[in-house]
Amino acid sequence: MRNKTGLFDIVNIILMLGLIAVTLYPFWYMISVSLSGELSVMQGKVNFWPVDFTLGWYKTVFNDPRIGIGYRNTIMYAAVGTAIALMATSMGAFALSQKRMIFRKGIMLAIVFTILFGGGMIPSFLVVKELGILNTMWAMVLPGAVGTFNLLVFRTFFEGLPEELYDSGRIDGLNDIGLFFRIVMPLSKAVYAAIGLFSAVGIWNNFYSAIIYLRNPDLFPLTMILRDLIIKGTLDAEMAVQSTVGGDLVTTDALKFATIMATTLPILFLYPFLQKYFVKGVMLGSVKG
Repeated sequence: MRNKTGLFDIVNIILMLGLIAVTLYPFWYMISVSLSGELSVMQGKVNFWPVDFTLGWYKTVFNDPRIGIGYRNTIMYAAVGTAIALMATSMGAFALSQKRMIFRKGIMLAIVFTILFGGGMIPSFLVVKELGILNTMWAMVLPGAVGTFNLLVFRTFFEGLPEELYDSGRIDGLNDIGLFFRIVMPLSKAVYAAIGLFSAVGIWNNFYSAIIYLRNPDLFPLTMILRDLIIKGTLDAEMAVQSTVGGDLVTTDALKFATIMATTLPILFLYPFLQKYFVKGVMLGSVKG
């Protein structure tokens, strides 16, 4: 039995290491290409480590004056949007977790229905336009503030809290709002951290809403500005005279990889600070005890 267990552990470790390698290698390859010299990239010498190390591609990205505007807007959208999403979703989930709420099942069915069917792009655009938030910051944070999956995770977690906590709070004179802010929220830090990370990453990478709802360049998030840089770099590469066949394509890919790193790395730094809450929050909110 011990031999079988040991063999299983060895095979499991090998498979997990292979999975990690397959997952991380594309990311590492992009970093290597984005830090390599132009000639080395054009000649295809870059495989695992940077060749002819340079920060030229990142200088091309960060020398654009719009990058600062993009970071400012994206950080603002992520901060405000995550705060709104957490409050709206958790308060709605708390109400739906109370069995004494009237029309509770009907409202839940209507919410779950949205997982299968949605209004689509044109109805969403018309709603945003009629609300008067088109081409404003609120168009980036309000339409997707309440996610069905996030609401279900919150509700499942709240339903798992002991009823005695609510009874003791009511004895102390707390109403539902007091119960939520003084009892439920302090006990839900893990779920808030997990859902907050989901929301922040979603808003940080939100490209779809910016294309549809924004027209003012001063409101563009980082993803829109980096898209323009990639398009400009592609056009410049196509117009440039290249001595190597296909060199323009590889050079453009290096610029693309640099823009991907500039977009991805800042949000990745959040994970180490939330890791201790992340797994616990998802498990507690996903499995009803």
